[in-house]
Amino acid sequence: MVRAGAGAWPEERLVVAAQEGDEASIAVLVSGAYPHVRRFAFSLCASSQDAEDAAQDAMIVLFRKVGTLRASAALASWMFRIVRNECLRRARHLVHSADAAPEAFVPSAEEDALAGLEVERVAAAVAALPDDQRRVLIMRDVQGLPGRTVADALGLSTAAMKSRLHRARAAVRESLERESLEQAPEEATCG
Repeated sequence: MVRAGAGAWPEERLVVAAQEGDEASIAVLVSGAYPHVRRFAFSLCASSQDAEDAAQDAMIVLFRKVGTLRASAALASWMFRIVRNECLRRARHLVHSADAAPEAFVPSAEEDALAGLEVERVAAAVAALPDDQRRVLIMRDVQGLPGRTVADALGLSTAAMKSRLHRARAAVRESLERESLEQAPEEATCG
C-alpha cells in the first residue's frame, strides 16, 4: 500500500490505485487529502461549522467518486472546486434562510453573501492563472506549505518558486482590481 506523506498531497500512484477501486488506497487518499481540504474550507467558508461540514462533504464526494476523476494529477484542484462549491452552497442557503426570517439573519447573511461573492471572485482569478503559477499559489498560500517544500515538490529553485508566487499574487490582485473597476460604473448607474 502506498502512503501519503505528511504535509504533502497524496502521490499520483496512490490516486491512480484509488481510482481503480483499491479500498486501502482510497482510505489513505481520503485521510491524506483531508488536512488540505479542511484548511482550504476554513479559508473560504463563512463559519467554522460550515467549513467542517464542507470539508466532510468533500471527503464523501472523494470517497464515492474518485473513480470519475479524469486526471489523477488534478486531485487538488478537483477537491478545492468541491469545497468552494460547498461553501458557496452553504452561503446561498443562509441567504435564503435569511429571506424567511429577516430579523434573525440579515446582518450575518449579508456578510456571508458578500464573503461568498468575494470567494467566487478570488477563485475565478486563481483559476485563470497559468498552471505553474496556480500550483505555487495554492501550495504556498492555500495549503500553507513552506517555500522550500513547495520548491522541492515542483522541482524548482527557491528563487524560481518565489518569482512564480510573486507573479501569481500580482495577477490575482490585478484581476480583482480590474473587476472592481469594471463593476464600479455599473453600481454608480444603479443608484
